[in-house]
Amino acid sequence: MAPTIAKPLLSDLVAQIGQVPLSHVRPVGDRPDLANVDNESGAGIPLIDLKKLNGPQRREVVEAIGRACGSDGFFMVTNHGIPAGVVEGMLRVAREFFHMPESERLKCYSDDPKKAIRLSTSFNVRTEKVSNWRDFLRLHCYPLESFIEQWPSNPPSFREVVGTYATEARALALRLLEAISESLGLERSHMVAAMGRQAQHMAVNYYPPCPQPELTYGLPGHKDPNAITLLLQDGVSGLQVQRDGRWVAVNPVPNALVINIGDQLQALSNDRYKSVLHRVIVNSESERISVPTFYCPSPDAVIAPAGALVDDAHPLAYRPFTYQEYYDEFWNMGLQSASCLDRFRPG
Repeated sequence: MAPTIAKPLLSDLVAQIGQVPLSHVRPVGDRPDLANVDNESGAGIPLIDLKKLNGPQRREVVEAIGRACGSDGFFMVTNHGIPAGVVEGMLRVAREFFHMPESERLKCYSDDPKKAIRLSTSFNVRTEKVSNWRDFLRLHCYPLESFIEQWPSNPPSFREVVGTYATEARALALRLLEAISESLGLERSHMVAAMGRQAQHMAVNYYPPCPQPELTYGLPGHKDPNAITLLLQDGVSGLQVQRDGRWVAVNPVPNALVINIGDQLQALSNDRYKSVLHRVIVNSESERISVPTFYCPSPDAVIAPAGALVDDAHPLAYRPFTYQEYYDEFWNMGLQSASCLDRFRPG
């Protein structure tokens, strides 16, 4: 049986029309305002070299990560340990997937956000009023052996290439979580242990050229629901982060990954580290590929900060909750600037 298509995939819609359809046009007061963005290269987010993380200068790198988590919520990393060939392969196979014929891609289509592997468009087509200029392939990645056989079998190298990248990304996420634990004065293993059995998802995002980019978003301003996100992007700009009420472009840096703190680490750090609003804009000239890896607690993990992070100066910021409880709220809310974490404030 052919899948039921709630909304057409953008990559096919673009070929049929020369303008943004009304379903994707944001209200006048909720458009990107592309002229009011800080694009200066020096205004970007911290850039941290991870080469020294395993040597005698580890403390310096850990402290730099801690400063970035507390002040920006975002940073870039170089010398991250994922081989260049693995990164290039991931971007190549992502582009190959979205360039396949519609009939082949639609074998993966679903508008059910609970499915572990699915192709869809926008964010949540079941609940949102205005759609976003994005198609995406969502993949659960950990434990890898539990999901890889459900992944697309086309392109032929997809499972091998993406599986290798997912494994490398998990290893990097664990190293970063250890450094983040240390930066808070906790045992190196604390954050990883706090996330229970853990989970890992990936979104392979495809943003086609948009005839009227000033009318819509790739994704509007939002905060990530998971613990930590590792973003691989091609050479096309699109990501923007909010800083002091102003949007700042996070332009791609060769051989670097973008790292950002999600809501779970904000809660686990008892508000010392911040999950920050970010958004994706689109352009009229180029398609854009990005691959965020979302590293998450397991659904039954109880999210609560270490006792050492709660004191008179830092009272408990959120009541304990399970990640499943939080994630259900997040999907029901949809993407919006209001933080889902606010629903878990005590009292």
